[in-house]
Amino acid sequence: MTLDRAQGLAESARALAAGEVSSRRLVEQTLARIAATQGSLNAFRIVRAEAALAEAEAADRELAAGAAGAGRPLLGVPVAVKDDMDVAGHPTAFGCPGDFPPVAEDGEAVRRLRAAGAVIVGKTNTCELGQWAFTEGPAFGDTRNPWHSDHTPGGSSGGSAAAVAAGLVPAALGSDGAGSVRIPASWTHLIGIKPQRGRISTWPRGEAFQGITVNGTLARTVADAALLLDAASGNHAHDPHRPPALTASEAVGRDPGRLRVALSLKPPFTAVPARLQPEVRARILELAGELAALGHSVEEADPPYGQIGLTFVPRATAGIAEYVMETPDPALLDPRTREAARLGRLLGGAPLRVARRAEAALHRRIGAFFGSYDVVLAPTTAAPPPRIGAMNGLSGLATDRAMIAACPYAWPWNVLGWPGVNVPAGFVAGGLPVGAQLLGPANSEALLVSLAAQLESRLGWHELWPPDHTFADSPVA
Repeated sequence: MTLDRAQGLAESARALAAGEVSSRRLVEQTLARIAATQGSLNAFRIVRAEAALAEAEAADRELAAGAAGAGRPLLGVPVAVKDDMDVAGHPTAFGCPGDFPPVAEDGEAVRRLRAAGAVIVGKTNTCELGQWAFTEGPAFGDTRNPWHSDHTPGGSSGGSAAAVAAGLVPAALGSDGAGSVRIPASWTHLIGIKPQRGRISTWPRGEAFQGITVNGTLARTVADAALLLDAASGNHAHDPHRPPALTASEAVGRDPGRLRVALSLKPPFTAVPARLQPEVRARILELAGELAALGHSVEEADPPYGQIGLTFVPRATAGIAEYVMETPDPALLDPRTREAARLGRLLGGAPLRVARRAEAALHRRIGAFFGSYDVVLAPTTAAPPPRIGAMNGLSGLATDRAMIAACPYAWPWNVLGWPGVNVPAGFVAGGLPVGAQLLGPANSEALLVSLAAQLESRLGWHELWPPDHTFADSPVA
């Protein structure tokens, strides 16, 4: 008997509630898939095999007692979370080397997933402190793209993306500080939702990376990504950001109406030149054509970003400096990490305060753009996923230049704190996936989800899977 890929999140929950399968069986199959692919994809840093099986058995007892339904929408469903999220009893190394102690309590997002009934099967790989658009490092090795194992799945939520794209788990949480959910989603043919700041709590950090990082969801379908978003959403009592309540799943299948779509192909200004590769541009234009065919008005227009990059660097590097201080041995970190932390300490005073104050003006200026348009359609990346090891041995500056050249489009929405959704845009040479972003103003997740679902219904991108070679011939445990 061979291993099947994971069913979707909603389908798994339905099958469990109907008694068609047990949670223990689903978790056993999930653990077998992870074990069969760890040597090839290397998606996980921590696998909670014994604990997950015990939690699955507890879920089966609840299911037998009729606990599925209201308040427990994911009862017994296996999911994964990124290794920057606290899971009680396990270390949170966030891609770093060193001997990290286990944490005592779940982070708020994990707590809410458990409250929804989910079984956390493991913590997925991420690059060191989530800095890069690749998921590689000496602490855990290289995580590979299920569509082409010579290439990265992206970063920094690359482990979560690889696990979902390969069908190891039905969905996973990631985090997005400069595109770290949307970029790996685009490079692995997934839906990636970066929600409004505060939608999914980052507690025990009220503001991760000075507010630019949010937690988000990765799944194969819009409905599954929205369902996981709903399950993980909510706030800790001390969270500083509390957006108005939202049930994203209700927007799936809802007619978004005739929208005014701004097609934005020009990268925001940075000190490093970035050029949209022709193959990627062609896929984005095709998607724009599909939106037009659905009745939406599409015209080229770029948000008035201005010098938004000047507000990003102090926040990002100050966040790195804060994390570095908490690592057990900073000397073990990548030299590029230590270099970024030094810059963050330099910028952590007045420049950081100026950068934080600038956000209100950016909200007003870019918010006014949404008086003329409802949604922005932009590339998620300028290039397809690089090869594994392409940035090994580079200096910090050279790495930054390479990343900006490949990924210049995603980070402004982190400064703004507004939602964005990556949708698959097709494939380029070599069968490498690329994606497009649907970007909206504050608290616009419902509109973006409804538009993404409309596109999905037309294009059926979720019907495509990466090659079978990763685990199809492995026996079920």
